[in-house]
Amino acid sequence: MTLFGGFGRTIGLAMAGKNNPWGKPSGGDGSSGDGSDSEGKSGGKSGGPRNPWLPPAGGSGETKGPRRSASIEDIFKNRGPEGPRRVGGGGGGPNFRLPERPDGKSWVPLIVVALVVGWFLLSSVHQVGPKERGIVTTFGKYTNTLSPGLNFTAPWPFQNVDIMDVSTFRSERVPGNNNTEKLILTGDQNLVDLSYVVRWNIANLQQYKFQLAEPEETVREVAEAAMRASVAEQELDSILSGAGRAEVEQQVRMRMQALLDAYRSGIAVQGVEIEKTDPPARVVEAFKDVSAAQQNAETEVNRARAYAQQVLAQAEGGAAAFDKIYEEYRLAPEVTRRRLYYETMEQVLANTDKTIVESDGVQTYLPLPEVQRRAQQNRNAQAGEAGQ
Repeated sequence: MTLFGGFGRTIGLAMAGKNNPWGKPSGGDGSSGDGSDSEGKSGGKSGGPRNPWLPPAGGSGETKGPRRSASIEDIFKNRGPEGPRRVGGGGGGPNFRLPERPDGKSWVPLIVVALVVGWFLLSSVHQVGPKERGIVTTFGKYTNTLSPGLNFTAPWPFQNVDIMDVSTFRSERVPGNNNTEKLILTGDQNLVDLSYVVRWNIANLQQYKFQLAEPEETVREVAEAAMRASVAEQELDSILSGAGRAEVEQQVRMRMQALLDAYRSGIAVQGVEIEKTDPPARVVEAFKDVSAAQQNAETEVNRARAYAQQVLAQAEGGAAAFDKIYEEYRLAPEVTRRRLYYETMEQVLANTDKTIVESDGVQTYLPLPEVQRRAQQNRNAQAGEAGQ
């Protein structure tokens, strides 16, 4: 305290001259006084600035009271948010005011009316498209359904309108990711990896909005249950080959619709399409081997059937020819025997080399068939060499 007290007195003595912002001291010799009443009286008449902590100098009795310390009310009494305020006719600081209309009236009423009209039009007039329907709720409770066209309701928040597309078909793919394996048990206790698409739309918007919490998830779960029940009635071969695919799709659609109607879901199932039917990934190689074996077996069976049909046709043709020959034989037995002998010998000797010898001492017959055969072989060999 001694150090700060001495420092304060030194500052007071240094500022006791003419340039003292607190005014001249009361003593005429320049000595420092106590600065009480005398300093307060002379503070307003000195040439220096007035003490900011004293009341302003004036002629009234209020300004001649003893000096007091400034309070926070004195500091902010003449200040506002925009800065110091002027006293008198100089006016205040910057003050925002709305522009006035030409007739001198305020724009505020017109702005309020415009906002009310805009709010009414935006929340009361509703345009519903040809494929859409609108649900009107009054304080959250269902009121009615809006048809396509221009419709009017009470403004928000009294009534709220939710417009949805009810005609466009929606698709649900099961499983959602094509790489995901969906194994389903068949009727012959086998597993098949099956993926399919369900197409549906909204038939009753009121039931769709208020009966189901998650309509898309409900459609997916119902489709999976119906598909498992339908595949369990088919064998694996019919599912993999596609023979029973149309029947499964029809059964799934009917079962889904019956279950969704029982839920009062407001959903109409338009169709079910099976996209993939594969064996499980862990046994796909074995299934390929079995499939190849089945195809080879079917090929051999078809070849055997074709050969049997050919043999049967030849036998039936031979039997028919024998019947005709027998009828001719009954009419002329000797002639028929001789003709049959000649025809048989022609068939037997037609493809053999022949040499005819008449008697001793006679030149043998030239083997023309052998010569022709060798000539034909030579021509074939020459043609093969030219082709190479």
